[in-house]
Amino acid sequence: MLTIDADTARQCLAFERLVPTLRDAFVAGCQAPPRHHHHGVGNAADSTLLLMPAWSERYMGIKVVSVFPGNGQRGLPGLHASYLLCDADTGQHLALIDGDQITARRTAAASALGASYLAREDARELLILGAGRIGSLMAAAYRSVRAIERVRVWNPTAANAERLVGALREDGFDAEVVSDLEAAVKSADCVVGATLSTAPLIHGEWLQAGVHVDLIGSFSPAMREADDAVFARGQVFVDVLGALHESGDLIEPIASGALAEADIRADLATLCRGDHPGRENDNDITVFKAVGTALEDLASATLIYEANAH
Repeated sequence: MLTIDADTARQCLAFERLVPTLRDAFVAGCQAPPRHHHHGVGNAADSTLLLMPAWSERYMGIKVVSVFPGNGQRGLPGLHASYLLCDADTGQHLALIDGDQITARRTAAASALGASYLAREDARELLILGAGRIGSLMAAAYRSVRAIERVRVWNPTAANAERLVGALREDGFDAEVVSDLEAAVKSADCVVGATLSTAPLIHGEWLQAGVHVDLIGSFSPAMREADDAVFARGQVFVDVLGALHESGDLIEPIASGALAEADIRADLATLCRGDHPGRENDNDITVFKAVGTALEDLASATLIYEANAH
């Protein structure tokens, strides 16, 4: 069995390769049961153990994620993940792969894949809310599908935003920190939310014609990045239909009547298969809400394994 570390995994998951790989995976499909949530595991009352299985014709795998929010007080990351890839014919264990790189990079790549159908072709300015692991990858991911030149970063802690902006400038972007979130949203072509917010940060009244809103952060009913008006004004797309029952960004607008399940235009598989055109004109306001799926993990792990199996 191969053991593949974070550096090797990252090198295999360049967005120019990963985004098309995810597109092919959504077209082909796979078996991906609902993720398993186990709360209060180990010795931490606020901990969560996530198990995300999936299988296709050739491979099967499972991602194991431990979320321990109190780790910050110990100087440790709050999330650790590993991926076990197996042969679908024999069950043989083929590789144990760093799951943190898989999670971060497939999350950013899935958003870029959505943007390839939903963002305007002439989109040049990207606003990123959140300067963490996912937020730091979004400009590179978007640049693989749109000619992004200007990147604006908003973050509750300005020092973290400054660090990200410095890295983006080294990568050739015209990047700066913004503090006026309303003005930044109004001027952006694409707005990406990659925060752990529990209250809306993006307001529907700020959205200009043609903007693409990409919501990544909310993966539980208690989390929100956008208010009800964002969903009432926009054409709403999701990565998977399960998002309707996992994210507060969708659960609450549905409960209030601002959004109906029937209003969801398409999921990512439908877009990738060409069964829905995505953006239909330059004035549309498009909203993409993603919660992630084990299909993305399996596709990413397969890409890594096949690049290293000699």
